Amino acid sequence: MSNDDKRPWPQAGRERMIFPTPIDICAFGVKDPHDELLAKMDQGSVFMMGDNPALPRMPEKPTLIDFFNLRFTGMTLHHLTTAAKRAYDEGCSEKVIMACLLHDIANGCLLRTDHGYWGAQLIAPYVDEEVAWAVKYHQALRYTPDPAVGYPYPEAYKKFFGEDYDPPAYIKRDAAYAMQHPWYMTARYVTMYDLYFFDDVEPVKIEFFADIIARNFRQPEEGLGYDDSPSSHMWRTMIWPNNFL
Repeated sequence: MSNDDKRPWPQAGRERMIFPTPIDICAFGVKDPHDELLAKMDQGSVFMMGDNPALPRMPEKPTLIDFFNLRFTGMTLHHLTTAAKRAYDEGCSEKVIMACLLHDIANGCLLRTDHGYWGAQLIAPYVDEEVAWAVKYHQALRYTPDPAVGYPYPEAYKKFFGEDYDPPAYIKRDAAYAMQHPWYMTARYVTMYDLYFFDDVEPVKIEFFADIIARNFRQPEEGLGYDDSPSSHMWRTMIWPNNFL
């Protein structure tokens, strides 16, 4: 939060309790605090809604660049900007550069599972259809070698998932579909310019792409999350990830 941000914090003067996500309780053995937290509500405690002081505060009308700088993990920010810079340096079209810049956007501060599908829905109202398509289908194509264009199965995936990992049927189905599509190479370039966390490359600031973003991302006047698009709730989830409801 900047020093000149004078907006009041919500629920002032009370303890603001964060309830863990249900999947953490179900899948990871996190203690269910339901009864304990409900009992505290009569003691000046409330469930958190709105800005969490533990997170950088978003501006009132957040832009795509704000999400990169204030919500994404450092690894995700580095991963996306360096992939896009590689596409830029190779002379790719701005659609390819944008697809590289946004391909793992769901990993930034939303969720990792099926991140290509979630990411495509997240950006679809704001980018060219081809860009969203490439983000969606890179999910399946990254598991699918194509020697004709110089894309092998990533060695990193053998370490991530095991050498005997067999992708599920929907991944194979979607990869086969994508490889016959006119936009195939847009999505394929995303997989080809992908960089992994252990790759030693110079960091690139998101501001390097400001002009390309301005030409290729339809920034809503109200700010991302407040424009009532089909995915605005997903951007709000990244603004307020600890809301109780």
